[in-house]
Amino acid sequence: MRTELQAELDLVKQMLVAAGEAVRTAIGGATAALLAADRAAAESAIAGDEKINDLCWRIEDRVRDTMARQAPVATDLRALFSAVYVAADLERMGDLAKHVARTAAHGEPQPAEVAPLFGQMAGVADRMAAKLVRVLSEPDAARATELAQDDNAMDALHRDLLARLFHPSWSYGTQAAIDAALLGRFYERYADHAVNAGRRVAFLVSAERERAA
Repeated sequence: MRTELQAELDLVKQMLVAAGEAVRTAIGGATAALLAADRAAAESAIAGDEKINDLCWRIEDRVRDTMARQAPVATDLRALFSAVYVAADLERMGDLAKHVARTAAHGEPQPAEVAPLFGQMAGVADRMAAKLVRVLSEPDAARATELAQDDNAMDALHRDLLARLFHPSWSYGTQAAIDAALLGRFYERYADHAVNAGRRVAFLVSAERERAA
């Protein structure tokens, strides 16, 4: 029984890692399409979200099936519950990458005033996603909680973006400002969900909850 349960836990972990790698790829592809104003690449990124959704749903199904058949307890039960919560965060990260791609699908170049910021935000998002994939593969409470500190860089870029949008020198009009503000929010929330997933991994390892700041 224990051997079979461990095999199920290992499979769920592998699926989470695959989903983490997929959402990392998604935000990179969406940003590349955004900065290049490439409609075809944007449509490809949008279509890719279905695969992420399917994988996250399969994780949830696998967890429910494992709980029903194996009746796990203690750490094993915590691992399965954590997997469901992490999968939900990963699915949302995929959705946010899709939102970026949908903006890119308009095929309009981003204002020169803010385009570099989106590249930097994507860089932070990529590093956070990479770290999340690592802690999903090799659970480490200390490294998982680092994601909350990593998020500070995203928050700083988001504040910089808003400051530029509200500055009197902004000359690209209201609609461009709205679009840019929404894009900034997508990246900022992507990072927040990475932090949430990291907290779940930390809880899995330490059984201690980290309170959100």
